[in-house]
Amino acid sequence: MALTIASNVSALNAQNNLNRSTNSLNKSIERLSTGFKINRGSDGPAALVISEKQRAQIAGLQSAIQNSEKAASVVQTAEGALSEINSILVKMRSLALDSANTGVNDSAAIAANQAEIDNALDTIDRIANNTQFGTKNLLDGSSGVSGSATSDVTFVKGGENATGGTYAVAVTTVAERAFVTAGATTTTTAADEVLTINDVNITVNAGSTKAAVITRINEFTTQTGVVAEDTGAIRLRTEAFGSDADISVVSDTASAATSTGFGTTLTTDTGVNVAGTIGTLAATGKGDVLTSTEGASKGTVVRIAEDTTSTTTLTQSVTGAAGDVSVVTSRLKFQIGANRNQMAEIAINDVRTDALGTAQSGNGFNSLAEIDVNSYDNAQDALEVIDAAIDEISSSRGTLGAFQANTLESVANNMRSTLENTVAAESIIRETDFAEEVANFTANQILVQTGTQVLSSATQTTQSILALLSSV
Repeated sequence: MALTIASNVSALNAQNNLNRSTNSLNKSIERLSTGFKINRGSDGPAALVISEKQRAQIAGLQSAIQNSEKAASVVQTAEGALSEINSILVKMRSLALDSANTGVNDSAAIAANQAEIDNALDTIDRIANNTQFGTKNLLDGSSGVSGSATSDVTFVKGGENATGGTYAVAVTTVAERAFVTAGATTTTTAADEVLTINDVNITVNAGSTKAAVITRINEFTTQTGVVAEDTGAIRLRTEAFGSDADISVVSDTASAATSTGFGTTLTTDTGVNVAGTIGTLAATGKGDVLTSTEGASKGTVVRIAEDTTSTTTLTQSVTGAAGDVSVVTSRLKFQIGANRNQMAEIAINDVRTDALGTAQSGNGFNSLAEIDVNSYDNAQDALEVIDAAIDEISSSRGTLGAFQANTLESVANNMRSTLENTVAAESIIRETDFAEEVANFTANQILVQTGTQVLSSATQTTQSILALLSSV
């Protein structure tokens, strides 16, 4: 091999190898100090892309698990409030049963029961209006299906699966109260008289004017469900609308100007249910309430307003358009997955008293808010409405429980397993294998030390030229 001064190829070779060993050693130091074998794109471009996507998925899974746990807290808050409402309804049912025992109870006992029921109804409405998670109301219908109405229509309740939109409400048959008019116009009663209205005996004293007779009859409205009014002759009408609103009246005194005018012949009448459509599809009528049974508005309940010019019909004195009902779906939506559109939703029904136990067939009350137990028949009707309300609350609790157990908790458990496996996969790609890297570090460290020594030796080879020159 030729000896040269200008080019020391051996030294260059040693230096090149030393640089490579030094770079490898530096990478080993970096990997050991950071714990990652992929610290920049140049460390593994494809591995970096895969790892970053998995990191995004891991972060998404962690957030989704937290979302599911928060959602479960919302559901538990609502379910806890419903549990308390259920307890109140059970107490109300006991009071209604006690009031139905009219063979034992006097008017004071029944009035005490009614007062407690009224307080319970107020409490239910208070719970429904005030149950919140943060500032979000849960039980007033705003977290489920709510709505509004125009003209002569009042929104009562939304169907759980109703589709949001505006639906026209039309009346084909107006609802009517039951009513009976006296056969003679009363001036002043000549003798004591006993009127029997809906099986309740009412004594009218001799010398009573027509106004006094009306006042006397209205003292028993809570028991009879009947209101007396002056239309020339005395007219009796039910407070409720519909085919379940009945009236019967008979007197022990013949009809005359010197009596109440109702006579000794039993007179009866029955109201008429409203009939109509919601969104052009036939709806079921009960009293003054229409319930959608099909189509996009299914389950929507509306009340038709009373005719202010008549005490016997609803607002529509003729059939036709009554107004519109707008249904708004505000179901609670939960992001329970790591990716777009991986969500679940649930509607929590309105549990205020005017939305519970609505439109029970064969019942004089249109909702829980209307119940009273001031007579045997009313107590029986109240029991049916309360039972319906208990069923609705229990159903809502079951729905919430199933959603929590089968959707939120199951999905969260699955995501925890997915998170574990994704973290393991990302760790394999990105993190340092310390056993392997320590071996590499040791080897590179030895190579650097050896390379440094070799380079030192390579630089000494040119000095042999001096020995040749000294012999000249």
